[in-house]
Amino acid sequence: MSADQPVTQDRRRPPVLVVVVLLTALLTVLLIAFAWPAARSEPRDLPLAVAGPSQVTGQLKAGLEQAMPGGFEITGVPDRAAAVQAIKDRDVYGAIVLDPQNPEVLTASAGGPAVAQILAQLPGRLAAQTGGVAPKVTDIVPLPADDPRGAGLAAGALPLVLGGIIGAGALTQLVKSGRSRVIGAIGFAAAGALALTAVLQYWLGSLEGSYWGNAGVIALSIGSISLTLLGLEWLLGTAGLALGGAVMMLLGNPLSGLTSAPEMLPSGWGALGQFLPPGAAGTALRSVSFFGGAGAGRPFLVLGCWLLLGLVLCGLGSLRSRTRRVVHARHEASAVTV
Repeated sequence: MSADQPVTQDRRRPPVLVVVVLLTALLTVLLIAFAWPAARSEPRDLPLAVAGPSQVTGQLKAGLEQAMPGGFEITGVPDRAAAVQAIKDRDVYGAIVLDPQNPEVLTASAGGPAVAQILAQLPGRLAAQTGGVAPKVTDIVPLPADDPRGAGLAAGALPLVLGGIIGAGALTQLVKSGRSRVIGAIGFAAAGALALTAVLQYWLGSLEGSYWGNAGVIALSIGSISLTLLGLEWLLGTAGLALGGAVMMLLGNPLSGLTSAPEMLPSGWGALGQFLPPGAAGTALRSVSFFGGAGAGRPFLVLGCWLLLGLVLCGLGSLRSRTRRVVHARHEASAVTV
C-alpha cells in the first residue's frame, strides 16, 4: 500500500501544462490590474473652478474642451477668494483666475500631484486667451517640503492593503479562537497604524496635520480589510480569505487613486475604487492630513461600512461555528445513547 501511495499522489497533481497555463493567467491578471489603470490615466471630468467674466469663462470652457475633450468639469466662482476656498474645501482640484492684469492658475499638489502637474501645464495654452500674458501658477495646498512629489504617500497604498491581508492571514493560522482573532485584528490595526503613521509623518515627512487623525484613518483602513477577510474566512474557509484578498489587492489597490486621482482612472473604475477600503482610505488620508478634514465625510462612511461588514461577517461566522458545535454534540450524545 505504501508503494502505491506515491503513484496516487502523482495522479492527483495537475499536469505541468495546466500549472503553466494557470500561472500565466495569474501573471496576466496581475499585469492588467496594476498596469491598465496607470496606462489609461488621463483627466476625466476633473472638477475645476474658473473665476472671471461669464463671456471669457465660456471661451475658456470651449478652449479646454477642444484641448482635452471631457477632461474637466468646470464650475464658475465669483473671484479668486472663492476659488481658493473651493480648493481648500476639496470641491475642486484647482482653479483658473481670468484676471486681465494678473491671470493665475491655482493648484493643490497635496490633493493629487498628477492633477497639479496637468494644471501647471495650462498657462501655455491659456496665454492666447489672456492677451498673450501667461498666467502664473500658485500651489494653494502644497505637499510637504520633505516629500514634494508625494512619493511616500503613493507608495504607502500597497502596505495599507498588504497590512490588512497579512494580518487576517496570520491570525487565521496562528490564533485558534475566533474571538481572539477579532481582538487581534483590532489590536493589529491600531498598533500598525501608529507605526506606519510615524514612518510616513516623522521619518519620510509625507504627511502633515494631526498624527492621531492620520493614524485613525490608517487604523480604519487596516481594520476594515482585516475584519472583512477574517469574516470571509470564518464563513467560507480559505476560499473566502483568498477571494477577499484578491478583491483588495487586484481592485482596491490599483483603483485607489493614490498615485493620481480617482478622476484620472478609466471611466467608472475610479468611482468604484472609492467604495473600496484602499481608495476611501487614500482620499480620507489626504483630506485629514492636508485639508483639515474637508472632503473626508464620504470616505469615512465607506470605511465605517466595511468595518461594520467585517464585524457582521465575523458574527455570522461565530454563529455558524456555535451551531456546528451544538449539532456535533447532539450527534455524539445520540451515538453514546445507542
